[in-house]
Amino acid sequence: QVPLVESGGGLAHTGDSLTLFCVVSGSTFSTYAIGWLPQGHAPGLERVVVSVSSWNGRRTYYCDSVKGRFTISRDNAKKTVYLQMDSLKPEDTAVYYCAQHVKEFSTDFSSASNFGSWGQGTQVTVSS
Repeated sequence: QVPLVESGGGLAHTGDSLTLFCVVSGSTFSTYAIGWLPQGHAPGLERVVVSVSSWNGRRTYYCDSVKGRFTISRDNAKKTVYLQMDSLKPEDTAVYYCAQHVKEFSTDFSSASNFGSWGQGTQVTVSS
């Protein structure tokens, strides 16, 4: 397991912006994709992949619901991945987890099952 620590969540209103931070420990950060996978609070909801940055930051993935509103970036020197969340909506409310891909240099981003090590999550709440 690779330690990941999220921060930056909080309470926002519709249309507001938040920036999430994911700091990753360990020496392998620069060779693995990092993703953000929120999980809502309703029973049975699973974590879904909303955004991923490839190991070198040159490829990114966004699910349809956040395209044009969220921007992922990473600083390998600081071992940090950022998620800039703009034009927030109440349906963005969830605990946001960052996670490291299980395979080095992989670009298979779309499934939550491709991600192994997880942080403790940071709560994002958007009110209307």
